[in-house]
Amino acid sequence: MKSLKLMLLYLLFVVAKAQSQQQTLDSLHTALQNAPNDTIRMDVLSGLGYYYDHSNADSVEFYLGQSLSISRKLNLKLYEAGSLSSLAYHYAWSDYPKALQLVMQALAIAEDSTSEKTAWNLQPGHTPHKERLALLGYIYFNSAQLFGNTGDIKKQMQSLRKSMEIAESLGDSILNMIATMNLGTIYLDKIKKFDSTLYFEQKALNFFSPINGDKSSIGWIYGSMGAAYLEQGNFHLSRNAFQKGLQWMQDQNNLAGVGSLCLSLSKLYRINGKHDSSLLYAYRALETYKIFKDRKGIADAWSSLSLAYGEQKKTDSAFVYLKLATALRDSLGNVEKENLIAFENKSFNEQMRVKDLENEKIQIQTKIRTYAMLAGIGVFMIIASLLYRNNRHRKKANLLLQKQKEEIADQKENIEQAMVELKSTQQQLIQSEKMASLGELTAGIAHEIQNPLNFVNNFSEVNKELVDELQIELKAGNTEEAIAISNDIKDNEEKINHHGKRADAIVKGMLQHTRENSRQKELTDINKLADDYLKLAYNGFRAKDKLFNTALITNYDESVGTSNIVAQDIARVLLNIYNNAFYAVKEKSKLQLLNYEPTITVTTIRRNDKVEISITDNGNGIPQKVINKIFQPFFTTKPTGQGTGLGLSLSYDIIKAHGGEIKVNTKDGEFTEFQIII
Repeated sequence: MKSLKLMLLYLLFVVAKAQSQQQTLDSLHTALQNAPNDTIRMDVLSGLGYYYDHSNADSVEFYLGQSLSISRKLNLKLYEAGSLSSLAYHYAWSDYPKALQLVMQALAIAEDSTSEKTAWNLQPGHTPHKERLALLGYIYFNSAQLFGNTGDIKKQMQSLRKSMEIAESLGDSILNMIATMNLGTIYLDKIKKFDSTLYFEQKALNFFSPINGDKSSIGWIYGSMGAAYLEQGNFHLSRNAFQKGLQWMQDQNNLAGVGSLCLSLSKLYRINGKHDSSLLYAYRALETYKIFKDRKGIADAWSSLSLAYGEQKKTDSAFVYLKLATALRDSLGNVEKENLIAFENKSFNEQMRVKDLENEKIQIQTKIRTYAMLAGIGVFMIIASLLYRNNRHRKKANLLLQKQKEEIADQKENIEQAMVELKSTQQQLIQSEKMASLGELTAGIAHEIQNPLNFVNNFSEVNKELVDELQIELKAGNTEEAIAISNDIKDNEEKINHHGKRADAIVKGMLQHTRENSRQKELTDINKLADDYLKLAYNGFRAKDKLFNTALITNYDESVGTSNIVAQDIARVLLNIYNNAFYAVKEKSKLQLLNYEPTITVTTIRRNDKVEISITDNGNGIPQKVINKIFQPFFTTKPTGQGTGLGLSLSYDIIKAHGGEIKVNTKDGEFTEFQIII
């Protein structure tokens, strides 16, 4: 009976809210009926499409589709790209292949500078060029939603950062707000760094302007902040944030947002043991998602009701809603799988198209080489003819040949001497590379054991003072105080012992990886090896540059386990690539780019019988013109005196000796990724 009352209360709320939105909707329909020409009609149709966003999916598709048709009829390219991008954002939640197709079409138009000629109805203060750049920023933002929904976090973050860079260059506070907001959501849902979530969401809130801001986005911002506070256990701040977000969503008739915030409040009250409030908001979410026809939201609301009834020990109701949620989720799961498969096929077709273009390029290059070879043969024939004519002067030629033999003998002797010197120099450089690595490793180990040694020294000093106090109290006959001081000394001794063992464990662990007396393969924990040397490399780098800082993100696959390797050799490979990554982000930091955050990401994953270690930095990347040379001995892009050019060459040889391979994936100015497969 109580649940029925809760549902009736919410239905009365929805009806009252719908009446408050009717005036805006009526004015849009009136404008559409009275539109004097196609351009005005196209603009009003877009407005209707945006109005129904997050409230009626069928209406969004209908009105934006009509607007797209008119823009193509009038050849307004930028407006067409905008409609394509808006539709891509809409389909990014339900039809991934369709969304990918639309966003690629929008990018093709927006990246073509000739589309500026068709700019229409510019924003205040915008030139056609700025209008195109702003549109490109929003297309990147919409593509980020698609990549996020399909699980590609890396591309999602790259797209958002591109969007933020364009927003900064144009001073577009709205785009900056929604892009920053979504970056905070990634840290909330995917990376689980809640302090970062609160930082980016507060930053997004600062971009908001009540005059021209997206008010629905404020609701999402407060929703993310509330979720972060809830994860941190701050229920008061969480409830306030959720209530603020819900109010914004209600004011904007954003049914998707209303449903989401109601579910968040239901969870909050369930955790706090307020079951009636938890049920109320779960029912509100259910009715909202039914109006919006969001099947996933309905399943989430049923799950929330099941949990709320379960907390009240009403197992019958809990089971009914759990059964409904499970059945609907199974149905949605099958649709989601088909959607993802279709998306991957679409991506594969796009990759095949690019590959065909590359094959055509290779064929053209092959023809050019063939023509060059034929020309060379022609030149060779001419030379042969000349040699045949000169053969009549045999005696003179024989004398010349004898002289040439002597010169060749001299050259051979010089070359052999040069090879001896080259090998000697190479050995010296290899030894120099090893000593440099040893120095960096030593600096890292020193930093690692410095903290426990500091604890040992500090507690030792404290114990000396406590012993003096103990002697004074014993002489004074104050037994009770003396016993208390002796207990403190005992506690400190335990701490000294603990930190001494910690330093001992660090040293033993490093010796396990760096001992020289065994070159035999042994079972080694890959995740631990990668993590230990990441910390050592970072500490070693900071030992040389105290101001250096970078974010370290690790994604270790627990199924990787152990592999049969020469641990010291693989450690040398990791140390070399880590140092290159730190150098790359340090060099990019010198450019002082807006919103640039140096980041190193280390990922491990098991693929059948192989283990892959991926090391990614967001530095300046490697220019394509030298990418094929980086594994050559003595080749380096660093300034003279800062690199021997042997690190990657030695790493390549080590990985090959383990029967594996090392790959590089890079984009000039953006990132570099090394993949070690063993």
